[in-house]
Amino acid sequence: MSRRRPPQRRRIRRRSRRQQRAEAQVIAFGVAAVAAITLFVAVVNWIREHPWMLLVAIVVGAAVLGGWHHQRQQKAQWEQVRARGLRYAISHLDSLHHREFEHAIRDLMKRDGCTDAVQVGGAGDNGADVKATDPFGRRWVIQAKHRRKGWAGSPIGTPDLHVLNGTARQLHGADVVVLVTNGRFTSGCPPLAKSQRLHLVDRNVLGEWAASGRPLWDLLRAVPPPGRSTTLR
Repeated sequence: MSRRRPPQRRRIRRRSRRQQRAEAQVIAFGVAAVAAITLFVAVVNWIREHPWMLLVAIVVGAAVLGGWHHQRQQKAQWEQVRARGLRYAISHLDSLHHREFEHAIRDLMKRDGCTDAVQVGGAGDNGADVKATDPFGRRWVIQAKHRRKGWAGSPIGTPDLHVLNGTARQLHGADVVVLVTNGRFTSGCPPLAKSQRLHLVDRNVLGEWAASGRPLWDLLRAVPPPGRSTTLR
């Protein structure tokens, strides 16, 4: 006689964890949707019963928005006043960190009307520490060299001018190229700067610029005349 095989048990497929998570998410979404709809209906009904509260909310919101806008206007006006009255003593510039010195040059350009002046110095700056567009549309690229000892510090040499001359116009699109320092330049810098249409701002010129309030282009010779009106990029 042949033995009968016991009936095979049906294998119950267990749901994967992914399916379980998906189902839980669907349930949670449904619960959240029902709660949101219920809350929305309750708010609408409450507003119908208290319509004056909607008016109060609108008035309060308008007052908050108006106050925020007023504060922004006041801050902008104060920044303009501060920029117009900005002055630096040369001794103060001497005491700055080299990055703070770049920020000071940027702020002086803003004082002179270059509203888009930015400090860009740092790793990979390609010879530019400050960029700005003056009110006449000329693009300025400035390299700042700070000397802690001022005039007694090591002078700026021609290699720095060569670097600036090789990048300011080609990479940054400069119309006016300036190297500014609170120190001094070697004797070879002025003739090189003249031949390459570069502008040098030494300690004496910087001191007059920072303390007098006169724009830099009034203190420099042979600045190119105003040309096209551009925006610095």
